[in-house]
Amino acid sequence: MSFIKKLFGGDIRQLGMIGALVFLIAFFQWSTDGLTLTPDNVNNIIRGNAHILVLAIGMVMVIIAGHIDLSVGSVSAAVGIVVAMAMKEWGLHWILAILLGLAFGALIGAWQGWWTAHIGIPAFIVTLAGMLFFRGLNQFIGKSNTIPVPPEFQVIGAGSLPEVGPSTGYNNLTVLLGLLGCALIVVGTLRNRAKLTRINAEVEESGVMWARLILICAVIMGVMLLIASGAKGFPVSGLILVALVIVYGFLTSKTILGRHIYAVGGNRHAAELSGVKSKRVNFFVMANMSMLAALAGMMFVARSNASGPFDGVGWELDAIAAVFIGGAAVTGGVGTVVGSIVGGLVMAVLNNGLQLEGIGADRTQMIKGLVLLIAVWFDLYSKKQGKPSIIGRLFPGKKDSGDGGVAAATHLETQNPARAAVQDTGTTISTES
Repeated sequence: MSFIKKLFGGDIRQLGMIGALVFLIAFFQWSTDGLTLTPDNVNNIIRGNAHILVLAIGMVMVIIAGHIDLSVGSVSAAVGIVVAMAMKEWGLHWILAILLGLAFGALIGAWQGWWTAHIGIPAFIVTLAGMLFFRGLNQFIGKSNTIPVPPEFQVIGAGSLPEVGPSTGYNNLTVLLGLLGCALIVVGTLRNRAKLTRINAEVEESGVMWARLILICAVIMGVMLLIASGAKGFPVSGLILVALVIVYGFLTSKTILGRHIYAVGGNRHAAELSGVKSKRVNFFVMANMSMLAALAGMMFVARSNASGPFDGVGWELDAIAAVFIGGAAVTGGVGTVVGSIVGGLVMAVLNNGLQLEGIGADRTQMIKGLVLLIAVWFDLYSKKQGKPSIIGRLFPGKKDSGDGGVAAATHLETQNPARAAVQDTGTTISTES
């Protein structure tokens, strides 16, 4: 039992959202007579929710910084209709149309970031105005019509890895992708362990490390083999999502900018006293959010084969729910990219399972609301009891607290023993009031 506790970083009864995700998968697999874990259904879960998970990646950074963005669904819809019109009416090549969409999203984000960071209007108000404006813009440009997109563009939302090589009964590229992912995880873990050993830092037991690696790789290869055994390979939208998780996971946990985002969300005044440019941080998270919303909108349009006037409705609520279920703090300063993905997968599996059960949309919405409320309450209750929060259970190496400022400082401490938010100044962040 001691070994199992070390493997999961604490009490085995407190696995948080990962445990909830596993439970939901097992429950629906049983209640639907095995329909949940079929290759086509797993593929559909990834395709149908990739755009929401992309939004969750951007939203978690916004929430960590202490803001909220209500405009992402409308921004996605506006970008989607512009890109569709550009390809249909202007004959723009689909690659150039994607670049146009990303540029349009970045421009929208710069606009909203300027009002938030430099004018000082709360992001809630700015993005509420943006939600109304860009929803109207979508309907104005498209005249409330559905605009089809060419087959080449549909690859980013509905495409899959092609079948190459000899016939093995599996999609070879999907299997190779899983093996590559496992190899990168093992090599990265061993390199980090070697670095800690060189500086005589404490490292976990070798048996625990290898057991965790085997478990992670077994899950990855199990999912990849399941998908590879179906009619289609791993979805292209899933590849985009994996790439974004890697990039933004590194940005938030390994870079100065990432530490600044946590610092501003945890205690803005203390961060500014330490030399952090809070306006730059706020501008970045807002601009980045809209650019990811543009990407999400194009992925959805590509999967749906057309852009319509009702695209993006309610997406902001799904993204916010995924972030909070994944362990982000309402007060800011706490959250992770991986946690938001886990939270999004919980909602995705719940949605999919209820649909397979034949549960109506009305009861599905009620259940999702209760899940969000219970998840946030459970996280707050755990913190009050002095137990690890959901984030603490997901990442046993990180400490967090119910207080945003302390959480931010603790996150900085885990990234840098000197707790330096600004490495070039060498100053530290104080969270005392």
